[in-house]
Amino acid sequence: MQLTVAGVSHSYGPLEVLRDIQLEIPTGEIVAIVGPSGCGKSTLLRLLGGLERPDKGAVLQSGTAPDSLNPLTFVFQDFALLPWRSVAGNISLVLEDHGLSRDARRAIVDDVLARTRLSDFARALPRQLSGGMKQRVAIARALAVRPAVMLMDEPLSALDSQTRELLLEDLVSLWTRTPFTAVYVTHNLAEAVRLGHRIVVLSRRPGQIREVVTLDQPLSERRAGDPALEAVAATLWSMLRDEARSADAELLDV
Repeated sequence: MQLTVAGVSHSYGPLEVLRDIQLEIPTGEIVAIVGPSGCGKSTLLRLLGGLERPDKGAVLQSGTAPDSLNPLTFVFQDFALLPWRSVAGNISLVLEDHGLSRDARRAIVDDVLARTRLSDFARALPRQLSGGMKQRVAIARALAVRPAVMLMDEPLSALDSQTRELLLEDLVSLWTRTPFTAVYVTHNLAEAVRLGHRIVVLSRRPGQIREVVTLDQPLSERRAGDPALEAVAATLWSMLRDEARSADAELLDV
């Protein structure tokens, strides 16, 4: 399923957050969204997921979502796991309103546990898991509904650098085995160049698309410290540096 953002603008009262966003999210691609603080990255993600309605323009869906139980699903940075449910129970939760038999739910949960390397932790409670493991559970839960599009809002920002690197490798491995469509919001340019087939650069608020950078290097060949990727990240930062400094000063003055 493809998403098309057609002339979307959005405000919160007098505060204009996004202006005339035109964007396509093609099937099977990861599109990373970067920009200065407060430029509307997370707002754009909520509009894509239908959590808010744009003031102007529309978000359009085209194509089909075969076998999808939920066409659009979110992964947030705060994990949002129920502390009294096991790993398997947290994943199963999203399947319980879809009329599936217990055996069907168990098969789906077992599948995503295996795909995310969590099978040995199925009975563990969230309090027994590290931050990286908790986020892996959140990703498994999102995959359980076989989404047409995953909407990921800074999912690794709360993790230390080593854990973030491991989960980046996990996401690349998941996509390489079974390509999925995703929109990945991040303030981390290294994450954007590791995961994004295309990187959308938003301007300072009101967010507008300044540039769309396409990366042709296959995800499976991208590595931390790759000079080519570091050069792209440096180019992105050169686009963002002045606006990021202004946005930071603006936020501090509030």
